[in-house]
Amino acid sequence: MAGDVDVLVVAYGAPGLLDRCLSALGDRFSVDVVDNSSDPEVRQVAEDHGARYTDPGANLGFAAGVNLGITLRPSPDVDLLLLNPDAQIDADGVEALARCLHRSPGLACVAPAQTDPSAEGPARVAWPFPTPLGAWVEAVGLGRLRRRAEFMIGSVLLVRGPALAEVGGFDERFFLYAEETDWQWRAHQLGWGAALCPEVTATHVGAGTGGDPVQREIHFHASQERYIRKHFGATGWRVYRSAVLSGSLVRGLVLPGARGRRATDRFHLYRRGPCRVESGG
Repeated sequence: MAGDVDVLVVAYGAPGLLDRCLSALGDRFSVDVVDNSSDPEVRQVAEDHGARYTDPGANLGFAAGVNLGITLRPSPDVDLLLLNPDAQIDADGVEALARCLHRSPGLACVAPAQTDPSAEGPARVAWPFPTPLGAWVEAVGLGRLRRRAEFMIGSVLLVRGPALAEVGGFDERFFLYAEETDWQWRAHQLGWGAALCPEVTATHVGAGTGGDPVQREIHFHASQERYIRKHFGATGWRVYRSAVLSGSLVRGLVLPGARGRRATDRFHLYRRGPCRVESGG
């Protein structure tokens, strides 16, 4: 089974995290590291672990980094593990994920359960697809009704080779965040599914590769805007945006402390438009 999985890590700095990631993985798999930071220390870590290192010469973003890594694979039929450098899974876990994936021929991808060492309890891995209607369900406080496991977060994601060949690569308009959501939605439209494998557990340090948390928030919601506009059009975006504005306004008024401030900040972000803010407009 080990020979049927390649591993792709898109890195951006944080050589210490990458070292722990590759140490946990071991040497059973072929590993490519695409380094968007062009960091000599990242190169050294990759080479120390026997991984193939690629420096694209610029920060391409996650989606484009994945697409570059896909071109390096010797066979499109081999399954591909997308692994964040701030995540850890061992070789036995990868093989268990592969068994989980191949139990169901209709699955495009699977993900393990995840824990964050800095947080209490398990992290949420499986989510429903974002939709304008779903945004209103959450805005009125009924988010508990949206618990369907429709797509898996991409920090540790095993993708079936033939599904990747059929669906194609990631949409490079998603520089950071939502690219795995978009890919799984496109797979869903072609009849593929996604699943959580709760018998396998990985660790993931949320935002472990650093960066300004305010900027990460802006990038996240700008990617949500791109996703909604792409799949639901301008009208869908207006419906989605109005739901977020309404829900954030109410929460900002009634929630105490940091939660209320975060809701207020989100209201102002959506009032201006996340993509517009991201671009500096």
